Amino acid sequence: MPCTVTMTVNGKTVSREVEERTLLVTFLREHVGLTGTHVGCDTSQCGACVVHVDGRSVKSCATLALQVDGATVTTIEGLAAADGALHPMQAAFREHHGLQCGFCTPGMVMSAVDLVNSNPSLSEQDIREGLEGNICRCTGYHNIVKAVQAGAEAMNADQSAKIAAE
Repeated sequence: MPCTVTMTVNGKTVSREVEERTLLVTFLREHVGLTGTHVGCDTSQCGACVVHVDGRSVKSCATLALQVDGATVTTIEGLAAADGALHPMQAAFREHHGLQCGFCTPGMVMSAVDLVNSNPSLSEQDIREGLEGNICRCTGYHNIVKAVQAGAEAMNADQSAKIAAE
């Protein structure tokens, strides 16, 4: 039975009529046209579909669009600044070669941002454990961990600069 789902996606209010069983990843990709969120496994094992719902990481292949009705959703497309400047974590992944084929990258970046937001002082072990729900078949994680460490430093520096400016 169709229902209307309304949410804020990357700062814009979006309303669509969907079937009740429509997954959030399907809603984002097929109904909103944001294809940066990837479908890797359809079983919530790989993490390629991670987005933020109200600021927290969620695997969108295991979440119904109806469950996030009224929520604020951020996808990889909404992470960069309005002027196109990359988010510090995106820039760190690029600079530290935290990607190869790029398929897992959107989910890795979104998970990493949430991880840093939850714990600004991450150890290497914290990062490895925090990304356990994300699978990369290319890099062996070494560069991903380096990228998250650098992204965390940049995010923390940005936060310190904002506090100092206030």
